[in-house]
Amino acid sequence: MDGKTNIPLGIAFGIVAGALWGTVFVAPQLARDFTGLQLAAGRYLVYGAISALLLMPRWPSLRGWLEPRHWRALIGLSLLANIIYYVALATAVQWGGVAMASLVIGFLPVAVTVVGSRAVGAVPLRRLLPSLGFSAIAIVCIGWQAFTGSAGFEWRRVAGFAFAVTALVSWTIYALRNARWLHALPHVSAHDWNLLTGLVTGALSLLLVPAALYFDNATHSCGAWLRFAAISAGMAIFASILGNGFWNRMSRLLPLTLVGQMILFETLFALLYGFIWEARLPVATEWIAMACVGLSVLSCLHAHRR
Repeated sequence: MDGKTNIPLGIAFGIVAGALWGTVFVAPQLARDFTGLQLAAGRYLVYGAISALLLMPRWPSLRGWLEPRHWRALIGLSLLANIIYYVALATAVQWGGVAMASLVIGFLPVAVTVVGSRAVGAVPLRRLLPSLGFSAIAIVCIGWQAFTGSAGFEWRRVAGFAFAVTALVSWTIYALRNARWLHALPHVSAHDWNLLTGLVTGALSLLLVPAALYFDNATHSCGAWLRFAAISAGMAIFASILGNGFWNRMSRLLPLTLVGQMILFETLFALLYGFIWEARLPVATEWIAMACVGLSVLSCLHAHRR
């Protein structure tokens, strides 16, 4: 397993992961008659089932090195990156809108980069200030329309913001811990680590099913359930299996401070998919935001040059 830094390939993997992950911002709008808890349970049940099937032929080689500490780590990572994160994100999208959710989640690059700058051998934080500045401008522009268009504070909007902050904190911790585990296990492929995470996530999602059904008082038609199943399967395959796989490969190829910048692509693609969903072109502030995303990544690349 090649654990050496490869910035161009790592960035390419980060872009693909962002394109796949951006779809999860639109999914809650496609299934607004279902709760965030139900969307998380459906997505991760499928993720767990697919992971279990793909792991079956690989299990003999995996069980030789798996120890209780690895399972504990996988449980923690699964809760942070999947269960807690997506329940919070889906609720934030439905209660506060895609723009607000994108705004808050857009702070992930700043959070991960700042914390990652404390790692041994990381680029000093002062060299990352231009990149963080562009990130901040992009994030403000992304959420500008949502906040200026609001008619005032509503409890659902405030609660949606709180859920988005919860998702932000959860994923920041995950990104750092997951990257460290991947670097600590060079003999384990990123694909296998993703499937193991999916297996544990699927098991944990079984605990969500009773609560997801209990807290839903709506009556859904057969067609609605079929649409829900299709959306859950789509998120599991494209975002969880493929998206996480590309992200894990990227995490091995890039330093932690640059890993944080790659999360901006998720925000960018979430906005693009939102424009398609709303059948409109970006306004001026949104164009500025997308330009700043590119400048943020380029300036971060410049900071990582030897």
